[in-house]
Amino acid sequence: MTVKEQGEPTLVGNIKATRQDWINLALEALVSEGVESVRILPFAQTLGVSRSSFYWYFKSRQDLLDQLLDHWRNTNTRAIIERAERPAATIVRGLLNVFECWADESLFNPRLDFAIREWARRSEAVRQAIDAADTARLAAIRDLYMRHGFEADDAFIRARVLYFMQIGYYVLDVKEPLETRLGYAAAYLRSFTGQEPSKVDIEHFSAFALQVVNREP
Repeated sequence: MTVKEQGEPTLVGNIKATRQDWINLALEALVSEGVESVRILPFAQTLGVSRSSFYWYFKSRQDLLDQLLDHWRNTNTRAIIERAERPAATIVRGLLNVFECWADESLFNPRLDFAIREWARRSEAVRQAIDAADTARLAAIRDLYMRHGFEADDAFIRARVLYFMQIGYYVLDVKEPLETRLGYAAAYLRSFTGQEPSKVDIEHFSAFALQVVNREP
């Protein structure tokens, strides 16, 4: 979950924790324990700084919560949209670009997405943010289908089937070995596109997924 900002200055004196330290700690708390655990004083104690350090970077607890939502938008939602918008020779390759989000949690963090959805049960503003993100993600996938010749209604429903299925995977906490999921890739692509993926397409995506698994922490 840790996120680093390049070029962030190291502060000295009473303000020893950086802005990103506070955000990282808040993200970890949000994911592991929920939004109610995002509290200034416990974080200050964990970071070994005074409470005033927090106000060097944030106006209030709500400001910090808003920053967490921004981080989620700029990672999970942006990753799906960016990959759906990438040029692709075929719809199969276009969807495999999107599949990269499901294969690499540094692009799309499902635990963070689930935590935001849980938070939305308690906050109408967050509910609206979730609705806006889902709409934007679906639109990007729909537009991908349409660029490859699918009619608008068909593109919309296929996008919903693909996206809702993947979110359901996370909600149900389905656990499958990577080899099993990769073994299903061709069948999923046939279902989502009505086209037969090439061996090269599957091999390329499998190599990406295995590289992610073998990446050094």
